[in-house]
Amino acid sequence: MICMVVGLVGLKWLLTRANWWLYVSKLGDKQYSLPPGDMGLPLIGSMWTFLRYFKTRRPDSFIGSFIKRYGRTGLYKTVLFGHPCVLATAPETLKKVLTDDDAFQSGWPKATIELMGKKSFAAISYEDHKRLRKLTATPIKGHDALSVYLEYIEEITKTNLEKWIDMGPIEFLTELRKLTFKIIVHICLSEESEPIMNALEKEYTTLNAGLRAMAIDIPGFAYHKARKARKNIVAILQSVVNNRRNRRKNNIPSKGKDMMDRLLDVEDEKGDKLGDDDLIDIMLMYLNAGHESSGHTLMWAVILMQNHPEVLKKATEEQKLIVERRPSTQKGVNLKEIREMVYLNQIINETSRYVSFSLMAFRETKKDVNINGYFIPKGWKVLAWFRGVHMDPQIYPNPKEFNPSRFEDYIPKPCSFIPFGAGTRFCPGYDLAKLEISIFLHYYLLGYEIKRLNPKSSLVYLPHSRPADNCLAIVKKQNPWSSSG
Repeated sequence: MICMVVGLVGLKWLLTRANWWLYVSKLGDKQYSLPPGDMGLPLIGSMWTFLRYFKTRRPDSFIGSFIKRYGRTGLYKTVLFGHPCVLATAPETLKKVLTDDDAFQSGWPKATIELMGKKSFAAISYEDHKRLRKLTATPIKGHDALSVYLEYIEEITKTNLEKWIDMGPIEFLTELRKLTFKIIVHICLSEESEPIMNALEKEYTTLNAGLRAMAIDIPGFAYHKARKARKNIVAILQSVVNNRRNRRKNNIPSKGKDMMDRLLDVEDEKGDKLGDDDLIDIMLMYLNAGHESSGHTLMWAVILMQNHPEVLKKATEEQKLIVERRPSTQKGVNLKEIREMVYLNQIINETSRYVSFSLMAFRETKKDVNINGYFIPKGWKVLAWFRGVHMDPQIYPNPKEFNPSRFEDYIPKPCSFIPFGAGTRFCPGYDLAKLEISIFLHYYLLGYEIKRLNPKSSLVYLPHSRPADNCLAIVKKQNPWSSSG
């Protein structure tokens, strides 16, 4: 019996030391300057702990366990997603990780890189990222581009809200994702959007399932299915690029200028234009990112306002006032009015903080780095833990309380509010996302409401926070008050 106990104790000691031998021991004296933390079990590290907290609906307890054991150091070492890494959980450490491009580079998992594309913003170097971001900025967020996109967003929003009334119970999140996908496909590929919409939507659903999966390329696994989906998406987008180039070669004008046209026009200071691989990976990335986050944010904004009647009332009154001030000759909302939606913007910000659609961002050290006296070796992953900052009670008092007014006249300190990232890799679609969220909520608040069938539905936190039933609900007309147009 004693031998068995000794053996079990010895086995436990060996298991807890395995990752230390594998990743830490070779660092020599530098190991003593590593951040505090727990390297976990052999190879899997802290993945079981991470999954356990998120599966048991206690997501914030994962970081909370590090803080409880090691104090508020803002940096903790562990092993996650198959790599030795450091978790950055405080604004000052996140600022260094997200803005120091000489020390950190993109470090997304293999599955994400392979599926998004090696020419996508997630994969390319800082220099290429800077070049492509400059080239694509105007087609994505320029005032003229947003003005063009606004009319379509407005029209499809009103059409879908009316359609949902007659559909009976719907998965509200699913329908919002379909809506935001239609919007981003139209913005990117206006002329081809309808014929390829259904094919693209089906493939993107499969692609999304594999983005955060283990890169196991064996039939039956999510990553394998996602790779097939990517091939099909690339083939569809390549046909669009070929068609556009042929039309330009034959001087056939486009009906309207969409994002693809704008990207075909851009050129760098040397006069070089984007190649097909650049175009396809950029488009694939925008099509994916342009609907997932917006759809989830819209759902949560509606749910949270419904759960807080005083917020719903104040938001509705603001939208009514905007319409009442509108000239009789004006039809629909415009960009000036979007900027006047001060309280709605606070709601969007608070929803983004409260939900933290992007749990984290992946970076990797390009060289040995020192942050706040702690050493991070070259080649280690650094996970910028957005949710940890957004739910930190020292930054946001009562963080689990939904309170849009906390953003009234509030200027967050650097990297304390980061739903769209920070630094040079700040989400380039931010303005577009805010535009479509604002337009949808404008019309929703003025004429619609939802009745959830399972208001106490349990929550799922991976890969993104959502009700387990995808917000099963009935969309209803509320009062007859509606905006003009």
